[in-house]
Amino acid sequence: MDLEKIKEYRNTHSPYALRLGLWLEELGPGYARVSKTVGPDDLNPLGAPHGGVYFSMADHACGSAMACTGYMAVTVDASYHFLRAAKPGDVLTAEAREIKAGRTLYTMEARVTNEAGLLLGTGTFTFYRLEKRIPEEYI
Repeated sequence: MDLEKIKEYRNTHSPYALRLGLWLEELGPGYARVSKTVGPDDLNPLGAPHGGVYFSMADHACGSAMACTGYMAVTVDASYHFLRAAKPGDVLTAEAREIKAGRTLYTMEARVTNEAGLLLGTGTFTFYRLEKRIPEEYI
């Protein structure tokens, strides 16, 4: 499986991630790192990034790590804990790591930090691995 090809595909064929400015920087078995710079369109009425930004980063990182299995998967459960807020202009990073790989259920953990390494939140995501393999042209 070509991890660079998966990374390239996910960086160019995920309309939602592209709209949010999410960039898959690193990918490996059971691991992914996604980054994003907080812009004015990411803010809530209080001037802080909307919670969906953090959640989406964590979900995209975990889903990308899941893609390394070579199978399609869907998120069946997710939990995210908001700890601190970022500021406009901050560069955020979501790192995902596999916690447990079962026959059909996979659990991933994500940590979202700012460029200073300050922990902004954590999430746990469970995926159901479908029987359908990711098409060869994507991997």
